[in-house]
Amino acid sequence: MKNIFKLYIVASIILGTSYNIDAQQNITADLDKIISTAQNGSPDALVAESRLVNSKWKNVAFYAGFKPQLRLNATLPELNRGINRITLPDGSVDFRSQSFMNSSIGLSLFQVIKKTGGTVSIGTDIDRLDQFESDLFPYQRSYLTNPVSLYINQPLFAFNAYKWNQKSNDLEYESSQKQYVEQRENIAYQAVDNFFQLYVTGIQLENAQRNQVYLDSLNVIAEGRYSVGRIAETEMLQVKLGSKNASAQVSQLELEKQIQTEELRDFLGISEVVVFDLEAPSDPPMYLIDQELAINEATKNRSRTLEFRNRLLLAERAVEEARRTAGPSISLEGSVGLTGTDPAFAESYSNLLDRESIRLSLSVPIADWGLTKAQKEIAKSNLELEQLQVSLDQNNFEREITVNINQLELKRRQLRLQKEALDVADLRLDIAKKRYQIGKTDVLDLNSAILDQRNSIRDYYYALWNVWQAHYQIRNLTLYDFVENKSIVY
Repeated sequence: MKNIFKLYIVASIILGTSYNIDAQQNITADLDKIISTAQNGSPDALVAESRLVNSKWKNVAFYAGFKPQLRLNATLPELNRGINRITLPDGSVDFRSQSFMNSSIGLSLFQVIKKTGGTVSIGTDIDRLDQFESDLFPYQRSYLTNPVSLYINQPLFAFNAYKWNQKSNDLEYESSQKQYVEQRENIAYQAVDNFFQLYVTGIQLENAQRNQVYLDSLNVIAEGRYSVGRIAETEMLQVKLGSKNASAQVSQLELEKQIQTEELRDFLGISEVVVFDLEAPSDPPMYLIDQELAINEATKNRSRTLEFRNRLLLAERAVEEARRTAGPSISLEGSVGLTGTDPAFAESYSNLLDRESIRLSLSVPIADWGLTKAQKEIAKSNLELEQLQVSLDQNNFEREITVNINQLELKRRQLRLQKEALDVADLRLDIAKKRYQIGKTDVLDLNSAILDQRNSIRDYYYALWNVWQAHYQIRNLTLYDFVENKSIVY
């Protein structure tokens, strides 16, 4: 994973992207590049890809089970030596020593008939029996050959598990593909969080450092004014306290930035010690969302819809299984082929005889004291319950989409208000600084302006963060790109 990320970074440098890694391992990146890197090289992305590959091979293995299976079976050899109970030629029974060896080899082609739930196989096999010399029998060797044999096993009116397994497998495989897209979009959402956590802390740190420098200089001025009696001691102490608090704020933010740098580094899968130089995030894209379109796309694209279908499918399967197993159980088994035997191997293929067998088995429940009826009613009740639960979950799913669409517009409005509030806070701080320097205001008003401006910066970027989160949350919920007006496909 780590090597993949390194190669991705190197490729980015060669192609002239916005990634730059200097000798000090400084990484310059914007929000889009952090998202792209996370989706393509992060540990979470590699796990998502591995799950997708795993689901692919599970699907391949499932359908391989419906293809003809060629098998070689052999016993090479089986040796038996001991005292056994045997019937003598005169009809009496006695315990006698026996010693024989059996060897066999066979080749068969097996096929499942998924439409009917039956199986068919065709094969050929050879058996050799070596009867070693004893006090009862001389040494004998014989061969039993079946040049060709055809076997059929077909349940009649029975529950066909193959058909239902295929339906479930198809839903699960399609769901795994949609889950991969969802996981990538979820990685993008997490990348936004990690980016803004570090970026907002960095902005707050820079602002705190500027305030520290300014308050340190004010502290020197205040001490000079106090020494000549122009200000009271309480005001001088207020300025000194503000300078100390600014220094403590810088130390706290430096610690937070270091922690969040490590979190982003781990999220992206970087093993080296790096410093991120994050570029200012742009405003989120503006677009209108048609609520009906969003719900339709979510229904079409999300794995949640397939989950609903699979839950109903399993309940319907239980009903079908209970209904089929409640009645008579009928099974038809048959085989046809050629067989021959002889002490000589070549001669065992001469004078072959026909070999046929057929069996129709029947099992009819007569009295089960209401067990099968109860099982059918339980299955029907579970199906009705699942239908109601799925309907409720579908409504909640659609409601979640509607709520997030409405919240996006509210968060956009909040962002506009916070931008205006930040402009006002910047202007107020600038005026407060100038007025304090000429002695037109006191230190409490200055500190209040500094605090308001710091909070306004934080609130603005939090609002910007919320809008970007909402943008990717809607993408994740619908798997639809409302900027490009197309479904999200990787």
